[in-house]
Amino acid sequence: MFASFEIETAEYDFAISQSALDSGKPKPVSSSVHFEYGAVSETGKVRDKNEDHFLVSKVSRKQEVLSTNVARDHIPTLTAEDGYAMLVADGMGGMAAGEVASRLTITTALKLIQKSPKWGFKINKKEARELFERVSQHLRDIDQALTAQSEADHRLFGMGTTLTAAYSAGADLFIIHLGDSRAYLYRKGELRQLTKDHTVAQAMADAGYIAPEEVPRHHKRNVLTNFLGGHHGNVTADVRWLRVTDGDRLLLCSDGLHDMVDDASIARILGAHDRPRDAAQFLLDEALERGGRDNVTVIVARYEIPAGPQREW
Repeated sequence: MFASFEIETAEYDFAISQSALDSGKPKPVSSSVHFEYGAVSETGKVRDKNEDHFLVSKVSRKQEVLSTNVARDHIPTLTAEDGYAMLVADGMGGMAAGEVASRLTITTALKLIQKSPKWGFKINKKEARELFERVSQHLRDIDQALTAQSEADHRLFGMGTTLTAAYSAGADLFIIHLGDSRAYLYRKGELRQLTKDHTVAQAMADAGYIAPEEVPRHHKRNVLTNFLGGHHGNVTADVRWLRVTDGDRLLLCSDGLHDMVDDASIARILGAHDRPRDAAQFLLDEALERGGRDNVTVIVARYEIPAGPQREW
């Protein structure tokens, strides 16, 4: 049911699915895609405070003719463009450092996006590469901001954060990932993990030192190998480009969910609750029921892709 996810080129750290490059499939007008979401975040049963932060936002572009003497039947059909961004950041560090790191990451990202000359509504191969370059620069800027704040305030020394984000425009979906928060795609009853954890345990499994099934129980499963903060801008994220289909659901979550709730249970809950708000709440409840040992953040989004209007780009 899932198209294969392949590395399209070695020039960039940029995974492109075959579905994203399928020029034979026309793309829907972005404003015609129905986007529904649910988002929840809780401290959990063990931690004193919530160091997770999340964001769901909508970006739009619209052209409106206010006055003209051109006949109406000569005016092209005017459509709005809509895009949706979702971010989950799981902070780390002593005292208030983790909370500050995750919050600063999201607020800095918003400022950088607002200043960007292009927001990426119409996606083709060229635009996707330019978006990848902008995202990479934004992440370097965020890392520098975190590093500077950490060095300026000894109470924040060593702070950092994961970041798992998604941006969709029409049927095009981009996943940006550092750390061990995750993104999943649920399609026609099948759950697919779109991200790979940047942890010591996962790296050991990739190198063949431990079996993949040992990763969830390994004592270094939460030791990060890639995150934002402390790198003076020398940071690289995994970026994936794919295309969503009608009825797809996207899940972004911190490790407070996937450490407590296995993939089979996540798939079962998503299958039982079609509405994103219900699914997000039930996933949170399941994590708390199983111990809630960490902060838990869950975003579930559902895409409804119309049969028309469509267009080629």
